[in-house]
Amino acid sequence: MKITMYTSGFCPYCTNAERLLKNKGVQVIDKIFIDESEDALSQMIEMTGRRTVPQIFINDQHIGGFDDLRKFDQSGQLDQVIAKSST
Repeated sequence: MKITMYTSGFCPYCTNAERLLKNKGVQVIDKIFIDESEDALSQMIEMTGRRTVPQIFINDQHIGGFDDLRKFDQSGQLDQVIAKSST
């Protein structure tokens, strides 16, 4: 499973998203820091239409921000994605 998270140096929502994913057993999160690269910020906005972090992708599917990730988890879909990728 590939997880990419657009983030910034200090972002409590990013920290919460990372914690949720790690609690689900995710070990590797590819972090792209938008505050270190204007190109990364531009790429994130182009891909998501959003300017806020985190922006989370699982297997190249845009999940959204932390609230979206939490809803994805509460619906059971996150567990399904994790289970599929571990088989």
